[in-house]
Amino acid sequence: MKKLCSWLLVLVLAAASLAGCGSQSTDEGSKQSEENSAKQEQTAEPVDVNIAALKGPTAMGMVKFMDDVDKSEVDDENYNFQIAASADEVTPKLVQGELDIAAVPANLASVLYNNTKGQVQVLAVNTLGVLYIVENGETVQSAADLKGKTIYASGKGFTPEYALNYILTENGIDPAADVTIEWKSEHSECVAALANDPSGIAMLPQPFVTTAQTKNPNIRVALDLTEEWDKIQENKEEKSALLTGVVVARSEFVKENPEAVANFLDHYKESVDYVNENTDDAAKLVGQYEIVTEEVAKKALPECNIVCITGDEMKEQLSGYLQVLLDANAQSIGGALPEDDFYYSE
Repeated sequence: MKKLCSWLLVLVLAAASLAGCGSQSTDEGSKQSEENSAKQEQTAEPVDVNIAALKGPTAMGMVKFMDDVDKSEVDDENYNFQIAASADEVTPKLVQGELDIAAVPANLASVLYNNTKGQVQVLAVNTLGVLYIVENGETVQSAADLKGKTIYASGKGFTPEYALNYILTENGIDPAADVTIEWKSEHSECVAALANDPSGIAMLPQPFVTTAQTKNPNIRVALDLTEEWDKIQENKEEKSALLTGVVVARSEFVKENPEAVANFLDHYKESVDYVNENTDDAAKLVGQYEIVTEEVAKKALPECNIVCITGDEMKEQLSGYLQVLLDANAQSIGGALPEDDFYYSE
């Protein structure tokens, strides 16, 4: 009996020992698996990020980012940049998936969202009001003075058209009957038209205002459309701000590449901060990428209102602006306000 008890004790101890080894082996295997997963995450391949900016403030805000990529100082993703002269060049590429991220007029972002049934998200507001009425003379002292005038402008169907129409209408001017607007395909064409018309009036954004003044020092800023917009808001219960541009991304790209989107926004914010804090150096980069000349950029950058506003602040500002456009002309934003999934949040 004693021998039997002894053998049972040996067997119990052996089983306990084996169980301990098994547990230790399992723990070590689990630890090894976690380490392998971490290594795989660390060595994940960068993704291609195809980006477009418009020739103007939106591209000017990206120049440091672009330069860092060209110098291989930023390589967490494979960033590819292109600069377009107008939003019409960008829209089809974004819809067809040739672009992942693009800077576009604020209202166009909403139009794209509605027309693609939510396949576009807005990542950031990148430009506040940069639109001005300029002339070679002294005939325009207030918005009311635009009645009966001919205005050269670019951006039909986008923020410039709807912002101008809103300001005219709120000042008792019918955009269709009381003014003549000659629409050009690019801002540079407005500058050329202004140069050939001694009494011409144009709506231009920066830096094209400075470009025009470089060619003709007698051209003056008659109206700051941001100030005119703000005057209208003084008597409104629901206030809004004039926004010019935003950065959007394909919703599918955002869903599949959240880390790449976060990386993009980090670099973009750093680039915007650099451009706003280092005018001379940023102007050299603007000239290097042939957005405008370094001379023009140096004068224009402080007036370009380049920003990178994200999150709740972005949603608050942009939704208020889109509401104004909806009330004035529903088609200007694609017929309806976007749903909450339009606004990107990390």
